[in-house]
Amino acid sequence: MAFTLDQLKPTPGSRRKAKRLGHGVGSGRGKTSGRGHKGQGRGTGKVRFFFEGGQTPLYRRVPVKGFKNRYATCYSVINVAMLEKYFEDGEEVTAERLKEKNIIKKYNDGVKILGKGELSKKLTVKVNAFSASAKEKIEAAGGKAEVV
Repeated sequence: MAFTLDQLKPTPGSRRKAKRLGHGVGSGRGKTSGRGHKGQGRGTGKVRFFFEGGQTPLYRRVPVKGFKNRYATCYSVINVAMLEKYFEDGEEVTAERLKEKNIIKKYNDGVKILGKGELSKKLTVKVNAFSASAKEKIEAAGGKAEVV
């Protein structure tokens, strides 16, 4: 049974009626509209939700953990399984070819091949780095793993 847009309705019980504030003393929410007398909370949202009454807030009391090393090398990482999927037997794999085939988005500090998956094709792979298992698998399939 297909519905059209004009037949769509929310699930019964999923939507509540809005509180009708300020409709006279008899309504139970008249005059101060359930906000009480005086004080900071009586206005219309004059305080941030994480405000702690002038006390140093939690986000400033908690120390900042760790740091980011600006000098660390960040490789674009690819598994051996991706080479199996996207390249033919005897082909040469380079960073440019990987970008061309949209396997990597950008080069970062270079390309590294990791060893997850299987490889049955004989490929010549020329990238910046290899894991030990990836190099082993490429050479076991009859290919070459060359560091550029």
